[in-house]
Amino acid sequence: MDIESVRKFCLSLPHGTEGVQWENDLLMRIGNKMFCVLSLEPSSDHCMSFKCTPEKFAELVEQEGIMPAPYVARYHWVALSRFDVLPERELKSLLTTAYELVRDKLPKKVRDGLTSGAPAKKSATARPLRPKKRG
Repeated sequence: MDIESVRKFCLSLPHGTEGVQWENDLLMRIGNKMFCVLSLEPSSDHCMSFKCTPEKFAELVEQEGIMPAPYVARYHWVALSRFDVLPERELKSLLTTAYELVRDKLPKKVRDGLTSGAPAKKSATARPLRPKKRG
């Protein structure tokens, strides 16, 4: 796989979105929460990172070319030095799992908004608009 095929795969997941952040990273998101980050910087020591289960994290970081992801390893994110470190089928499976882990942790209202296609409603505790004072 390469950056474009990973991008297309992530966008093919239901409600998957993308956005550039931190100037050099392409974030793949569900409900505005990232599940995969693709590096746009050629000099980076890794090409992508993604979330995984604690068990898979422990297994993957033992493989050559896979390391704990900078800044987010404590949340069980791994970073790949090259796209070919993992076979395409396994990488797609891991990306799907990353997507599902993040999706399943979204607040219920956000998840409901995704399935209905409508934006999530504001909570009842949101501050009501107050009319402007005249005078």
